[in-house]
Amino acid sequence: MKDTINAAKEKMQKTIDSLSREFVTIRAGRANPDLLNRVSAEYYGTMTPVSQLAQIKVSEGRTLVITPYDASAFKSIEKAILASDIGITPINDGKAIRLTVPQPTEEKRKELCKTVKKYGEEAKVSVRSVRRDTMDKFKTMKKNSEITEDDLKQCETDLQKVVDKFCAEIDSLVAEKEKEVTTI
Repeated sequence: MKDTINAAKEKMQKTIDSLSREFVTIRAGRANPDLLNRVSAEYYGTMTPVSQLAQIKVSEGRTLVITPYDASAFKSIEKAILASDIGITPINDGKAIRLTVPQPTEEKRKELCKTVKKYGEEAKVSVRSVRRDTMDKFKTMKKNSEITEDDLKQCETDLQKVVDKFCAEIDSLVAEKEKEVTTI
């Protein structure tokens, strides 16, 4: 029974980790190298993450400076950034590619808050799905007479405590990201 709850905890933790990674990619007006995590450029015929092709630094708070390790990668990195969904036009000065993260408008901030809430709700749905699957396992164990009715109730209580803890953590992450988005 404890093993089943621990397996559920691991799945719920993966949901939290995934949500955190998702939040990093939300552009909130500050330059962050993680903004380019999902951008890959073609390099010698292979799609390669930009972070492996270049050094990415934050300059002046709202500017990312991308310095390719190989000068031949300039064009493909620039093309990959233009094709990506980050919505920033790269400026190539021959030595580095600069991305200036614009200050979001009030409308954009509201949209970002909606996106943050949507991701948070999706994470909660995922956690509840893990709870449902785990409860199904417990009910099957009860049906097969592996555990008693009292054990089933105890497992349900213990599992609900875990779910509540993870949902509270999701709420905390959502509130933190909303605050970051609105106080730029």
